[in-house]
Amino acid sequence: MIPGKDATVEKNDSQKEKYGSFSLFDIEHFLRKILKNWYWFVFMLLIGYVISWVYSKYYAQNVYASNLSLSISNNTASYFTPNQSINLIWGQGGNHDGVYLKKMLLSRSHNEYLVKELDLFVNYTTKGVVKSTYLDKNDSPVFLQIDKEHLQQINYPITLIPKSNNTYEIVLPDEGKSTSLYNFQSEGFQNIANYEKPANKIIRVGEWYTTPNLKFRLIQNPVKPKIALDKVIVTLVSVNQAVNNIVSTINVEFDKEINTIMIITKKGYNLNGTVNFLNKSVAELQKKRFADKNIVNKNTDAYLQGSINGIRKKLDSSASILNYLKISEKLYDIKDRDEKSLQKIKDLETRKADFLSKLNSLNNIKNTLQTQNLDRMISTSAAGFEDGLFTATVTELKALYLKRRELATIYTPNSEPMKEINRLIDDARLASSNSLRNYYSGYYDEINKIDREIAEANFNLDSYPEKERKYLDAERGYNMIEATYNSLLNRQNDAQMKLATNQSDITVIDPAKNLGQAPIAPNVKGTKLAIMGGLLLLPLLFILIGTLLDNKIRNIKELLSATRIPLLGVIGNNNNENMLTVLEHPKSSVSEAFRGIRANMRFLSNENGKSKVILVTSSIGGEGKTYVSINLASVLGLSDKRTVLLGMDLRKPKIFGDFKIDNKYGISNYLTGEVSIDQIINKTKIPNLDVATSGPIPPNPSELLMSERNIEFIQKLKEKYDFIIIDSPPVGLVADSYELMKHSDANIYVVRHEYTEKYMLKMVTEKYHNDEIEHLGLVYNDYNTKQGYGYGYGYGYGYGYGYGYFDEDKNYKEPLLIRIRNKVQTIFNKK
Repeated sequence: MIPGKDATVEKNDSQKEKYGSFSLFDIEHFLRKILKNWYWFVFMLLIGYVISWVYSKYYAQNVYASNLSLSISNNTASYFTPNQSINLIWGQGGNHDGVYLKKMLLSRSHNEYLVKELDLFVNYTTKGVVKSTYLDKNDSPVFLQIDKEHLQQINYPITLIPKSNNTYEIVLPDEGKSTSLYNFQSEGFQNIANYEKPANKIIRVGEWYTTPNLKFRLIQNPVKPKIALDKVIVTLVSVNQAVNNIVSTINVEFDKEINTIMIITKKGYNLNGTVNFLNKSVAELQKKRFADKNIVNKNTDAYLQGSINGIRKKLDSSASILNYLKISEKLYDIKDRDEKSLQKIKDLETRKADFLSKLNSLNNIKNTLQTQNLDRMISTSAAGFEDGLFTATVTELKALYLKRRELATIYTPNSEPMKEINRLIDDARLASSNSLRNYYSGYYDEINKIDREIAEANFNLDSYPEKERKYLDAERGYNMIEATYNSLLNRQNDAQMKLATNQSDITVIDPAKNLGQAPIAPNVKGTKLAIMGGLLLLPLLFILIGTLLDNKIRNIKELLSATRIPLLGVIGNNNNENMLTVLEHPKSSVSEAFRGIRANMRFLSNENGKSKVILVTSSIGGEGKTYVSINLASVLGLSDKRTVLLGMDLRKPKIFGDFKIDNKYGISNYLTGEVSIDQIINKTKIPNLDVATSGPIPPNPSELLMSERNIEFIQKLKEKYDFIIIDSPPVGLVADSYELMKHSDANIYVVRHEYTEKYMLKMVTEKYHNDEIEHLGLVYNDYNTKQGYGYGYGYGYGYGYGYGYFDEDKNYKEPLLIRIRNKVQTIFNKK
């Protein structure tokens, strides 16, 4: 028995609100649509593979990385090459020298020097049919040397094509010439007058090529490259651009176990270029560090020598005074001397003299810091300390002074770049002064402490006579000056020793080498997967959007779940030219489906033995209500039931064409009183089936259908026929059918597969569950079995093709997946 409304329990309002509401997303339909469109996924997968292959072959630029490791020694004494010395008095510590070196390697001044020294503002590439390849300078057969006094156009590709006899053709691009040219001396741009594009020209190696926007010559590479190139493309860039490009590709890290070991990594499009740059960069850094150390050590030696000369005079004067007291006052020996106290005072004053000497050196460093001539700076070791962070800030300050001198040639004093560089100088100078302040504080604290201890020791000497105290004061003064002199000599000896034995404090452990390293980027495999995956997502996205926007009925199970209206049967796809399927193809599956509907109709009404009025309607036109009406009437007529088919869709008459009946007179004529019933009843080739067509389209179809004459017309037909099939207007467009349903015994609502909109069922579902419509059943029309929607409700359809049961089976061909499955089952069954 078909479950209906009467078989369910009473529903509350919240349950009724859910009726007619479909889910937003049909996962089953979505998955089946994916399977149906499998060929798009295969196609996009192939397209993705081709694109990724072309990308990796012709467009992907490999990025290489080379490494260099070095060790930083801790025997440096240079102000500009700090080490890791720790001043235990004030707790200074950390890898200051490593931080300084890292900052130096990444500094603009160091890399700008390399750019200018190695001409790294000249970039070399070559190009095949599609892909460009970056070259190291030594991979090119010739080097391009520019005239820095001539204005040059940057970012302008210059193509060098080898010719015979050591000549090259210079080819410039047709577009891109500029009147804003770069000055490599001032590192700024200048405008020139407009000019014609230079023509292509062949020049010899060593010959100057001069145009308004370029001037250069070619220098033969002394080492013949391993690969012969059809052409070399040279592009000039600004110094600033070259420096920024280099700094962005350098990474400096410290070894996790030994923080004095640095690992420097350089990335680039050419492995040889990264190797050569790293080795050259560290070599230049070693030279600069060594030169800086010598300058500072020489300054320190000269400063200490001057201090020694000055203190020697004081020492000679003090010795003279002491000798005078010994001779004139005859104080060769003082009886009952407190040697213990005197020795303590001597030691304290020796320490005090050492701190005072260091304080003088610190004053020299501070005074030098206030000037711009930092090349006269002495070593911090002369002041008794070594602080890597302090020296790093002074190095930065020195670089900023140099940069300010360069900017002063380009900008005015009140320009923004000059204001910014002055602000940076003030910040660096303040940072350096703040670092010195800590040492000043420490030295003064130590001196004050010594003074207090000397005062305590002097208390024991107050008992000496004035004459003897005078001699002791002179002796203490001499000892203090002598201690200062000895301290300066010791520091001078250290400075001279470091100057004599000076060597680079940077030792290369592993130089950068070309070992055939694989590129570190791009991730070609990942890119391929991303491209193919992205293209695979396109059809998936289109299907998903289509599914979300699709509001058509496609799922029988969802239809029944949403409407809770009984299903009378499922009609398959009609491939015939007309709608008389039951008459012309009685053995087809569609005809059998209509027989199933005929059998299930008895569940809609229990009034047996009486004539039944069956109304067929749908949401809109085109859903197959006329087709269902004709074939349902045909099935009833063939079962020896007196049946009449009424075409009451007065706005759009159809039935007459299929039965080849003249529509000159029909129901519209009868309802207006023009003709009698007998004049509109037409016989068909089925003895028990009569047809009343709609007739001419009237101006007032609704009034005619809802008139008393139409009700009487139906009642008269009930006296003569067992079944009256009414092909009524669609309820989604007009309300005529709802009025006719009041006089029908059963109502059939036709839903067409992939045609009926879901929202159209809302009204009829609500009316059904609100008891405004009774005896209502659904017919699912135009269902396509090839789509693979299984249906197992057993309502007169669902036998399927391929079993020799229907006429369609003679042309039926099993799907490929089914054939494969059956083949596999056959193989396993044999075993």
